[in-house]
Amino acid sequence: MEIVTTIRREVLTLPAAHLGPDNPLPPLRPLDETHRIEDRDRAALPRDMARQIGYAPLHSLLPVPVRDGYGRDREPRPVDALVIENDRLRATVLPALGGRVASLVHRPTGRELLYRNPVFQPANFALNGAWFSGGIEWNIGATGHTTLSCSPVHAARVPAPDGGEMLRLWEWERLRDLPFQVDLWLPDGSDFLYVGVRIRNPHEKPAPAYWWSNIAVPEECRVLAPAHEAYLPHCLKGVGGAPIGYEQRLRRVPVPEYDGADRTYPPNSTYAADYFYDVPDDRRRWIAALDADGHGLAQTSTDVLRGRKLFVWGRGPGGRSWQRWLTEPGTGGYCEIQAGLARTQLEHVALEAESEVSWLEAYGPFTAPPRGEWHHVLDEAETRLEAVLPRARVDAAYAAWQPYADTAPGERLATGSGWGALEVLRAGLKLPGTPFDEATLGEEQAPWLHLLRAGSFPGPSAGRPPGGTLVARHWRDMLETAPATPLTEYHLGVAQWHAGDRAQAVRSWERGLRHTSSTWPALRCLAVSDQEDHNPARAADRYLEAFDDLCREAGETAGDRTAVTAALGREAVDALLAVGRSADARSVWRRLDPATRARGRFRLAEVALLLAEGRKEEARAVFDAGFEVADLREGDEVIGRLWAALTTEPLPDRYDFRMRPTP
Repeated sequence: MEIVTTIRREVLTLPAAHLGPDNPLPPLRPLDETHRIEDRDRAALPRDMARQIGYAPLHSLLPVPVRDGYGRDREPRPVDALVIENDRLRATVLPALGGRVASLVHRPTGRELLYRNPVFQPANFALNGAWFSGGIEWNIGATGHTTLSCSPVHAARVPAPDGGEMLRLWEWERLRDLPFQVDLWLPDGSDFLYVGVRIRNPHEKPAPAYWWSNIAVPEECRVLAPAHEAYLPHCLKGVGGAPIGYEQRLRRVPVPEYDGADRTYPPNSTYAADYFYDVPDDRRRWIAALDADGHGLAQTSTDVLRGRKLFVWGRGPGGRSWQRWLTEPGTGGYCEIQAGLARTQLEHVALEAESEVSWLEAYGPFTAPPRGEWHHVLDEAETRLEAVLPRARVDAAYAAWQPYADTAPGERLATGSGWGALEVLRAGLKLPGTPFDEATLGEEQAPWLHLLRAGSFPGPSAGRPPGGTLVARHWRDMLETAPATPLTEYHLGVAQWHAGDRAQAVRSWERGLRHTSSTWPALRCLAVSDQEDHNPARAADRYLEAFDDLCREAGETAGDRTAVTAALGREAVDALLAVGRSADARSVWRRLDPATRARGRFRLAEVALLLAEGRKEEARAVFDAGFEVADLREGDEVIGRLWAALTTEPLPDRYDFRMRPTP
């Protein structure tokens, strides 16, 4: 049989915002509160689900940096793409942006099966900040959008089971230290894109695994999934695409109708919501989004990928604001249909030592009657899905793919990070199918490679912040036995903090302070520790001392300190205002770069500062002049709170990002 499936490089030109520099301060706390379900709710859940909800939640983002350097000024920029295509489908993949499938086109009809975002606009939705909407996203790591959302992955050609080619994507996921791969395969004549996924745990201990494939589709649709009930998270303090809040309720609700409306139609929801469908164990795993004429996309998989979910933004003003925020005016809205390893995104699954988990997904055009009584709609849809893609064929494709999962990649099409290569060198790992070549090691890995080979941590580069910290147990052990320089003590403290040994972390940072002229890195960490210990006054003292030291140091070196000065200044202003020290907060504010003060996040901080100084009219003038907080966090209601402190007038639409009813 002649194989006509092709893989080629392409360059897209998109209106795109610049990602900017990463935040150079270690993220000692997650951007969101740890997810918790009340005990009374957990007791009523299935036993495996209750256990997985409490398993290995994140307590920090380490070793991954926060990505908050982006803005909202877009200009045409080239974006590298890889296109895999047969005579039926064309999939466009963005290897520099997490391997996102940006587009999936059914060639005979010309229909785009996904919601394709015409711009690249980062926003603060990923676990570590920068994320963008549209397409199919591969979420690995922990509850929320992956830290790889805007990061490069490795890509290469690989032989496919039918004699053609697959596109392999792979990377090292740093939150859990797990390598993974995604193989995209388009058999000749197939209306469905096959996607083989594998997550490996090469370590000697079990590791928490998390996976959700997030598929953006136009929101003017009906979503079908084989379920009659769903789990609906209800956050007492905020809701969002990935559940957030201090405490959460998890209730079972009927499908399709709940609270007086058919929630399988996304436009019927006013506020953002997650519906985790309770798919019975004996049912085929699938989900579909169909327009009014019954055309759309179906996703199905082997049974390991058990969960299915619908996320809606809602038709309220906050949801509309977020939709506009993520794209450009005139672009239609979207919702997400998703598939995951567990029933909900509040769960992590145990992956045993030296084991792996894998499955196969399929994506393609689908037509079925969307209207009617729920039982009949589902029965007809399943009958049609079985006709166009039998369940047995998906299982057979998975079996055919498995022997090829270990096949060595051929031509390299894109390069990811060097972190996997560092881990492979450290542990002598053999990972057939996903090579992490030593040639990918770069500047970020250099000091850790030196620690690995020489047993000591090299001194800092003049005029530069300390750099990121590796925090896994083996790296922490190496730091503990390395010569105790101030920089080593700093990194050791960060690693100990991540391990939960906060008292030792504080001692390490305090030791490092005694023998260094550059005190701000450790002082900032100690300030965060003070905040965690509910000592805001001492935290404010240390933040101010740290900022003073950074400004002194920046004046003595030629290094570019804009990013770190902005990051530390932002935290210092907040900490000083929290204890009523507006004069000191103003002192920090004045020393920030004018371009930094003009950014939306800092305009918002200026409002808080002016309010603390009793200058309400000037604070109101900042709102009236207009600003955009590029890194406003999903679910963050700070703009509304500051507005309410100024006036009883309704919050203007341009500032309304509320995702829940106003109390």
